[in-house]
Amino acid sequence: MRQTVRVGEIVSYELTFRHDPKLEVVFPDSTAAFKPFEYVGKTFQPTLTRRGRSFDRTVYRLRTFSLDSVQRLSLPVMILRGHDTLTVNTSAASIRLVRTAPVPEVIPPTTPVLKQNTTLLPVDEAFNYPFWLAGLGIAVLVSAGLWFGFGSYWRRRYQLYKLRKNHAYFLAQYARHIERFELSRSLTNMERAITLWKNYLTTLENNTINSLTTREIVAYYQNDVSVSRALRITDRLIYGNQFNEDDTETGTAFDLLRDFADRRYTLLSGAARS
Repeated sequence: MRQTVRVGEIVSYELTFRHDPKLEVVFPDSTAAFKPFEYVGKTFQPTLTRRGRSFDRTVYRLRTFSLDSVQRLSLPVMILRGHDTLTVNTSAASIRLVRTAPVPEVIPPTTPVLKQNTTLLPVDEAFNYPFWLAGLGIAVLVSAGLWFGFGSYWRRRYQLYKLRKNHAYFLAQYARHIERFELSRSLTNMERAITLWKNYLTTLENNTINSLTTREIVAYYQNDVSVSRALRITDRLIYGNQFNEDDTETGTAFDLLRDFADRRYTLLSGAARS
C-alpha cells in the first residue's frame, strides 16, 4: 500500500480475493512465510457478497530489516474442497527500500594493514568450579565405595591398632610403678600399680571394675585363680598393714596381674581380628 519503506518501519500489505460464494476460502495467518518481511499484525473485514460474488480483504502489518533495494512479497490464498486444498498464488507486490545511512564518498582500494602485537598480556586466574566440583564428586563416590567395601576391614585394623597401643602403654606404665615400688618399698606405688591395672581392664573391656571391690572383681572374672590370689595378696599388704621388707609375694602378685592382663588382651584382640 506504499511505494517505499525504511528499515524497521511498519508497512501495510493488502490482500483481496473475489470468488464464488460457495467456495471456502482461507487467507494466510501469522505462521505464513512473509520473508523478507516480519509479521506484526493484521486486520480483516467480514466476507461481503453482492450480485452473486463474494469479496474478502485482509491488511497485514509488516516490517523489514533486509537491506535489499527492492523487496517483494506474494501471499497465496487457499481454497478448501473437501479433503483437498487448492492454492491460488497472487501477483508479487514490490516495495523500494529507502536507505538512511550516508554512503562513503571514497572507498579504500585495499584492505588496511593491521598492526601485529603478539605480546602476551597478564590474565587473572579463574577458579575452575566445574572441574573441582567434578573432582570432589568423584572423590566422594570413591570414598563411599571404599567405605562400604573395606570399611569393616579398616575399622578392625584401627581397633587392633588401638588395642596394641594401649596395651603397650599399660605394660610400660605398670613396669614403671613396680620399679618404683621395688626401690622405695612404698605401698603408695603398689596401690598406683593396682589402680592402673583396674583402669586398663576397664578401658580394654568397656566395664566398670575400677569401681568394684576385690570380691566383686573376683566374681566378675568367675573366680579366676590369678586374679583372686593377686588381689588377696595386695589387699593384705595395703589394707591389712602386713607388709615387711622381705615379703616376696608382692612380685608374685604383680606378675599374676600382668599375665592376666596379657591374656585378656590376647582374647579381645583375637575376637577383633575375626
